[in-house]
Amino acid sequence: MPHRPPDASAPSLDSLEQLVALLRNDDVDAAIDAGLMAAWPDMCADVLDADARALLLDARARLRTAWDARARFEARNARLARLAEEREIARRIPAPASAAADAAPARPALPTNAAAILARAKARAAGGTS
Repeated sequence: MPHRPPDASAPSLDSLEQLVALLRNDDVDAAIDAGLMAAWPDMCADVLDADARALLLDARARLRTAWDARARFEARNARLARLAEEREIARRIPAPASAAADAAPARPALPTNAAAILARAKARAAGGTS
């Protein structure tokens, strides 16, 4: 395996032990401030004993999951707000009058035979004869 130069973003052993101590004291906020979620590979925790490594990596995984869920929740709320705003705008703007509604219909509403029957019925009802 080729030798890999040390990663500048990799925390020191002292920093990792400080993170573990903060997590054991249930001070997650201080651990985050101390660099718990900084961009360093999980394999940097291999220098710790098994319990400390498990605690550190589990805390990082849980926070990553929680932060991802929060991001999805915020994106969903933003999407719902945008849709509600679009619906509100569409509701406020009256629909344009259709040109077809303003123009006279191209053909009569009733077929010719039905219109003739209706005209005769109206004439009889009015007292006329047909």
